[in-house]
Amino acid sequence: MSPPFGLLLSPRPPSARVGVATALAAIALCTLLVFPLKHVAPVVSLGVVYLPAVLVVSITWGAWLGFATAVLSAVAFNFFHLPPVGGLEIRDSSNWVALVAFLVVAALASSVAEVTRARTRDAEERRREADLAAEMARLLLRGENLAEALPTAAARLAQTLELSSAAITMEALEGDERSVAFPLREGSNRLGTLLVGASTSETNLRRLQERVVPALEALLSAALERESLLSGVVETAALRRADTIKTALLRAVSHDLRSPLTAISAAGEAIVSPSLSVPEREEMASVIQEESMRLSRLVDNLLDLSRLEAGAAEPRRSWTSLEEVIHAALAELAPAPADFALSLDAELPLIRVDAVQLERAFVNVLENACRHSGGHPVSVRARAVRSLAVGRERGRACASEPGGEARHGDRVIVRIVDRGPGIPPAQLERVFEPFYRAGAPGGEHRGSGLGLAIARGFAQANDGSLHVESLPGQGATFVFDFPLEDASA
Repeated sequence: MSPPFGLLLSPRPPSARVGVATALAAIALCTLLVFPLKHVAPVVSLGVVYLPAVLVVSITWGAWLGFATAVLSAVAFNFFHLPPVGGLEIRDSSNWVALVAFLVVAALASSVAEVTRARTRDAEERRREADLAAEMARLLLRGENLAEALPTAAARLAQTLELSSAAITMEALEGDERSVAFPLREGSNRLGTLLVGASTSETNLRRLQERVVPALEALLSAALERESLLSGVVETAALRRADTIKTALLRAVSHDLRSPLTAISAAGEAIVSPSLSVPEREEMASVIQEESMRLSRLVDNLLDLSRLEAGAAEPRRSWTSLEEVIHAALAELAPAPADFALSLDAELPLIRVDAVQLERAFVNVLENACRHSGGHPVSVRARAVRSLAVGRERGRACASEPGGEARHGDRVIVRIVDRGPGIPPAQLERVFEPFYRAGAPGGEHRGSGLGLAIARGFAQANDGSLHVESLPGQGATFVFDFPLEDASA
């Protein structure tokens, strides 16, 4: 619809005073326009000049003002143009016929214009209601918490229907002197209440009851059902994850705890045998010590994972020497320091981290690298990177993958490289899942599946990241990345 006609058919016309003034001005203009036209057409046929004014007024302000405009137009036409001019007397019967015909046509035009205006107003209201329903559906069904979406939906309802106030609540409330309440139901079940200001007009109240409330009830019912289904899905997923963790934990207890306990028990029984020589006793003592350390690390990992899962692993940050932390991690894995090839920058800057958590992360990754390195030395390299863009999101899996958000600034990078069989691309992220164990050649049992998950958790808790880069058959590189802060700040 073009702008002029859109203005005429607007459901909100200007005030009645403006309508009266417009009608009088239009009648005066048409009366003046007839004067020059009397020289080119019979005067009795020039009454049609007033019809556009009658139509405009009828469409914009309604049939009553349009009919009044028609009557005043007939009076003005008779007074100024029909003989005898200057009076309301009509002597020629043909003028009577023309005047009556004009009034009938004008009245019919006013009625048609009023019907058109009413239909346009109804269509506009329905369009606005459809837009409102679509907006309400978007707000209530887009997946957010329903209780949090209700105030926004109520505000949108008040804005669209020009209400002084509106509120949607899940409670069964009654109206009072300040508000009118519309119960929202699904059958006999009370879903909630729509509250609007007590000053709302009867027309808007009827419109709310007939058109808005049924649509709102349907949307609210659908939103509640969706929320219930989502809650069930989340609960099912949580139960499935808990069952997976429980199964993995039972496997860890049944194998990873039993294995060192069995070795300690066997060595303990053998060490008291009088037939053992001193070297054999020393060997049994070494077995007990190694298996005890293995058992201790497994228990530590289980405790660390429980703290990370509960969000209770808050780091105690302090300025820490990365070189000292790396050496402490290597010492914990003794007696095999020869399995590591170190390459550390001469003057690594201090980083602000929890030294204990960082050491635990390094121990887990180093232990994993030794397990998969096949007897080859594990390389440990650490260097500071100054103002270098690292094109990787925190925790991204493979350096060859494109994309990722670039991070800029001073950082320290620690790379732990083994020469094992590598990690298939499909497992690059899965190796960081709790209790996940990458396949090993010949089905050999490899670790508890906790170390890498804990290492990444501790790295992220200290504002760092841990990802893995690997190509099958070419080993794996685990990369720690920590931001550098100004120690003088």
